[in-house]
Amino acid sequence: MPRRRNGGPEHTGAKKHIEGIAQVNRRGVGYLAWPNEPEKEDIEIQNADLGGALNGDTVEVELKGLFPRPKGTVVRVIARAKSEFVCTIRGRAAVAADPRFYRPIQIPPHEYAEGEKVLVHLISFSGKEDPKGTILKHLGRAGEHRVEMNAIVLEHGFQTEFPSAVAELAHATELAHATTIQKEAPKRKDFRNTTTFTIDPPDAKDFDDALSLRALGNDEYEVGIHIADATFFVREGEPLDDEARKRGTSVYLVDATIPMLPHELSGNVCSLKENEDRLTFSAVFRMNKEGHVLAREFVKSIIRSNKRFSYEEAQNVLDTGKGPFIEELGVLRHIARALKQKREREGAIDFGDNEVKFELDADGKPLRVVRKERLETNSLIEEFMLLANREVAHFISALAKKVPESGMVFLYRIHDVPKEDRIQELATFVRAVGYEFGKGKKFSARDIRKLLKDIEGKPEEHLIKTATLRSMAKAIYSTKNIGHFGLSFEYYTHFTSPIRRYPDMLAHRILASHLDGKPLTRREYGHLEKMCIAASEQEAKAVDAERESIRYKQVEYMTGKIGQEFDAVISGVTDWGLYVEEKESAAEGLVRIRTLGDDFFNYVAKSYSLVGQKTKKKFSLGDRVKVKLTAADLAARTLDFELVR
Repeated sequence: MPRRRNGGPEHTGAKKHIEGIAQVNRRGVGYLAWPNEPEKEDIEIQNADLGGALNGDTVEVELKGLFPRPKGTVVRVIARAKSEFVCTIRGRAAVAADPRFYRPIQIPPHEYAEGEKVLVHLISFSGKEDPKGTILKHLGRAGEHRVEMNAIVLEHGFQTEFPSAVAELAHATELAHATTIQKEAPKRKDFRNTTTFTIDPPDAKDFDDALSLRALGNDEYEVGIHIADATFFVREGEPLDDEARKRGTSVYLVDATIPMLPHELSGNVCSLKENEDRLTFSAVFRMNKEGHVLAREFVKSIIRSNKRFSYEEAQNVLDTGKGPFIEELGVLRHIARALKQKREREGAIDFGDNEVKFELDADGKPLRVVRKERLETNSLIEEFMLLANREVAHFISALAKKVPESGMVFLYRIHDVPKEDRIQELATFVRAVGYEFGKGKKFSARDIRKLLKDIEGKPEEHLIKTATLRSMAKAIYSTKNIGHFGLSFEYYTHFTSPIRRYPDMLAHRILASHLDGKPLTRREYGHLEKMCIAASEQEAKAVDAERESIRYKQVEYMTGKIGQEFDAVISGVTDWGLYVEEKESAAEGLVRIRTLGDDFFNYVAKSYSLVGQKTKKKFSLGDRVKVKLTAADLAARTLDFELVR
């Protein structure tokens, strides 16, 4: 089980009591890590001793014994991790979608049919009797596309609808928008006569950012990175801000977005739409073609986007040399390439993309799955967003250093150096696949860059990239800056996506306070670190929800293909079988060890392989195999394969 830091031990008489976060597995067995002693084996808590504790709950555990392994009993559930659960109606009870919720919830009489999905509020659960709950919301029939997508969102703690006070304020803001623009425009730097455009995915609805370009002569340019001024409309202390803070982020499912801000703002008032005046917060740079920043300015502004490009449209203009704003796109591409080369020289790591996208029918059923293609225009936009984020963070940090006694605060996006044991595990993994990594010298980001370059275009590229990503620390938000390892930046923040990320709104407010001459300090923003922690947690939940929606659609796509054969790669090796990833859809499933043949297979951890005792047949990580799909369980999100001999 994963280990986590917990509260210190407490002694009650001769019994030792320990507080911490319980982690419960699918078998209904709990585990608790020792506080400040990560080397010790976790305390095991049998199902009968959980006392109604569920996965993620903060609990107080009484130690029962230490041998043959530490065991304990939950004496108190201090705090529930969550109280709302997506469930499926089964008879007179509701069965939680989370398999780690190990008992059915008893609910009052209702009108819903067997197999319907509902959102249930947990009223009580002591462990001595079945949990009791009440139905908060009816979602619909299990297996229906929209029902399943909403269920995923709700299960991860996000709401699919906005409270009435928030919806009313958003509507009023939209109605007043024309008047707002008229009043605010004279107070702002006006870029409406400067060539400006957005470049986004073809199905995007919320346009956070736009680029402008103006030639200054002598091979110098004014590059404007214009970001939606969401905080102008979302004021602290108002319902819109309270709701945005709770959500923390937008959630992107396979075919829909659960926005952080209501559609009136995210898709209209704040969105930088073509040929419409919009309020922005701009990072404006005087640059040369080599990507050097010669001067910078952060300013409240107004823009009018001349063109809404998709990534594909902008790429086509660059590739053909024909189309709108070819000159501006060409200059921006040249500068972006220079910025990227500079980052690479400094050791920045680029994992690229290996995402899939789905073509769905009218009922949401997947017809086709393809890997997303990463274009140079994706990289172009990324480079300018990185530039703005880095320069904002550097600007605030420089101000704070000049007057350390002022207690200035800021929000950074930080990424720690990977832990040594993770790097050693990665090195073992990579060598098992056939590459050299991390031998005989101190590890650095450049080692990872070299590894990623070595595997480029190889069949095992995705496999090694995934393993490398998993070895990295998670990037989080914090008021304490330690730099960003993956980007090789000393200072970094998130500033460029305030429509969909709450931390960006916080960065906007802090930067604006400096520009107004009234910088926010620890006195006003003493709770900023707590907001950073909450935002990081919400981000992790959103990522989990997004991945689960993809996983659901992958399994659904494969459901109609039972009996068919596929090309795959071995993506995991365990003592119970081989995990394989299907080439086209990136769907992963299990080849159970009992289906491998008459031989007895031993798991060899050092080489990540299964080896037959008699035949010496060896299956290793990264091997390409032909597999047949034998089963697909949509409710459990699992696929079963067998090797084709």
